[in-house]
Amino acid sequence: MEKPNGNAVSWFVDRHTEAGHGGALAFVDPNRRLTYGGLRAATSRFATALRGLGVGPERRVAIVMLDTVDFPIAFWGAMRAGTIPVPVNTLLTPEQTGYVLADSRAEALVVSAPLLDALRPVLRDMAHLRHVIVAAIDGGASPVDEGEIAFPALLASGRVDMTPVLASEDETGVWFYSSGSTGLPKGVRHVHGSLRATAETYGARVLGIQPDDLVFSAAKLFFAYGLGNAMTFPLSVGAAAVLLPDRPTPDAVLATMRRFQPTIFGGVPTLYAALMAHPELGRGAGSARLRRCVSAGEALPEQIGLRWEAAVGIEILDGLGSTEMLHIFLSNRPSAVRYGTTGQPVPGYDLRIVDAAGADVADGEMGELIVRGPSAAEGYWNQRDKTRRTFRGEWTHTGDTYVRADGYYRYCGRADDMMKVGGIWVSPFEVEEALVAHPAVQEAAVVGRADNDGLVKPKAFVVLRPDRTAGAGEALAEALKAHVQARIGVWKYPRWVEVVGSLPKTATGKVQRYRLRDAP
Repeated sequence: MEKPNGNAVSWFVDRHTEAGHGGALAFVDPNRRLTYGGLRAATSRFATALRGLGVGPERRVAIVMLDTVDFPIAFWGAMRAGTIPVPVNTLLTPEQTGYVLADSRAEALVVSAPLLDALRPVLRDMAHLRHVIVAAIDGGASPVDEGEIAFPALLASGRVDMTPVLASEDETGVWFYSSGSTGLPKGVRHVHGSLRATAETYGARVLGIQPDDLVFSAAKLFFAYGLGNAMTFPLSVGAAAVLLPDRPTPDAVLATMRRFQPTIFGGVPTLYAALMAHPELGRGAGSARLRRCVSAGEALPEQIGLRWEAAVGIEILDGLGSTEMLHIFLSNRPSAVRYGTTGQPVPGYDLRIVDAAGADVADGEMGELIVRGPSAAEGYWNQRDKTRRTFRGEWTHTGDTYVRADGYYRYCGRADDMMKVGGIWVSPFEVEEALVAHPAVQEAAVVGRADNDGLVKPKAFVVLRPDRTAGAGEALAEALKAHVQARIGVWKYPRWVEVVGSLPKTATGKVQRYRLRDAP
């Protein structure tokens, strides 16, 4: 019997048109709609056009694109051709994007027109880059410089009848670059089969996505979490997704919710906190059809989850994923949410909490979380030592400190964020949760800072709610210290409290605590 094509495009795209669902909606953005049949035809045009440009199998195609219907065309079209799509964070500086392009040795770049002018100076120095393809937000033709190619013209030059290049499920299919919260981004290599694995584990067995769902992920498609939410999970069941090219501000998110009425919403804790401060937030967050909300990127503070559910009427399924594991492998489940925890292992994944020697710790003791499952990456590109430290046999080391109780896992912080205060380990996240529980605080981040005696103590950086910025002086700082002492223990309170306008974050919403530690 002939083995099925392991190319992910066969399962995520072509399977639906072959079943007669080509007319069903796949993606919609503020300007355009794309059906499954349209997706199959456009990805075939892109794939054949790539081959015509001489971009062959296993070569990299960088995607620096805003979230429009052109993104899935470029992504799946590259995979159809046997090339490797490399989604790139659109909020990186031009120099950081140049690093990713050079590191991945991308031969082709598909870029949204509004992002191109800032990138042109660094593109001149790319030794491997041979083709720059420019896509307009509205699908029309944008002015291009000499040597650049307009995306619509490229599609018009391709054929609509290309079957996906034969590939094994174990063959490298896509690269993602880590968010770089602790240094330069690392290229994470995933095989074709990993995409389907996350859909059949988290997507099917936790999220419970259905063919009639419409997903809106404020987390962008360049982010592995966002790509699962708005691309692989909907396509796995023939559902659809709303794409927002703009920044996901609270105003833009709520407007999108009202206009498109999605059933599933995906965000990050920072956005949920910002939405909670918006005066127009109400039941369903603007969508009468909303049935499920998910969160990842960082741990969700308990109070944000409780406040959201009270205001919106929908619980948040907080989970933990990573670029290295492609999507969420530890999550709260519908109707079994325990805010303040990251839930339980996603079916199909095994978790352990281990000490520095690699031995399992007892329930109630802190240790590093490690995970085993079907979506683990092959490793990092050209970073052998880091690959060996992270991927050890079947187990992936997350670098996250966790504690387990009653089958639920509670986040304590990154291993390098933990601090000893008075000889006792203190979790910065626990202190942050206590601070966010205060009615004046919208966000908080806690780091270790040495006192005059050289002893490490917690220092808090807090962002106040818009209606509580008055009186942000010493009295508030003392009130926050007392609040933390009463809530979690007298030795854990922050010795210093600094009110700031915002916290430094990666584009995926993770707080860059190293920048706070390095602040004067």
